[in-house]
Amino acid sequence: MWLRAAKDVGSRMHCEFFSLTHVGRVRQNNEDALAVLPHAGLAVLADGMGGYSAGEVASEMATRVVLEQLAPVLERHADEDIAPLLMRSVAAANLAVFDASRHTQAYRGMGTTLVVAVFLGDRLVVGHIGDSRLYRWRNGELLSLTRDHSMLQEQIDAGLITPGVARFAPYKNLLTRALGMEGEVRADVSEHSLAPDDVYLLCSDGLNDMLSDEHMAEILTDHPNLETAGQALMDAANAAGGRDNISLIMARCVPENTGTGQLAGAIAR
Repeated sequence: MWLRAAKDVGSRMHCEFFSLTHVGRVRQNNEDALAVLPHAGLAVLADGMGGYSAGEVASEMATRVVLEQLAPVLERHADEDIAPLLMRSVAAANLAVFDASRHTQAYRGMGTTLVVAVFLGDRLVVGHIGDSRLYRWRNGELLSLTRDHSMLQEQIDAGLITPGVARFAPYKNLLTRALGMEGEVRADVSEHSLAPDDVYLLCSDGLNDMLSDEHMAEILTDHPNLETAGQALMDAANAAGGRDNISLIMARCVPENTGTGQLAGAIAR
């Protein structure tokens, strides 16, 4: 399922969105969830974990709660500080998943990653937990704006392993922080300046585990259109093995009045 959308986010720029999710070539069900609300400048992606259907329950629950918390404020263009609102929405999502896990036997131990992007005029506010990522593609350079909450990332930070070797580590999916595992969790929140023609990529680890940053950069170079770039990334991840669910949301910031169309956003699986 895919979405494509455009949203006016201010006097300088607006954003176009494209999203896509796929079960991959190995898994039987899709535990990822994603949502785009173009009129609110809001994109959310979650990668669930847990037995049976618990992972997909956790990811969809977290995505829905964040939308319910943030969308009303963003849709009315309220002049509020978004960072603390984003943190409160993540806290609410965490508590919802944690409580469901405690009170329903089938959901015991479920959790999810989460990455949230809010596009506001000439700035971007990002919140994340876990190892789902947000990348920025600017002037031919692909840069991750999030840092994984994982044991592997801690080893990279400590200089015990190189990023190149880390791609093939057997324990790379062991998380140090995830939504719903404890009653309280801290999201990393950051703010970034938007520039015309920036492209932003939110993705679950089913994409970046299959493709190196260099490979993704090559694809983005070869496919300037969001839809074709997103499909090419998805196809490449599946061609490389598709060992996990693969989800992505892409957003491009463009000069005002050069958008290419608008479709309604929704939660997708």
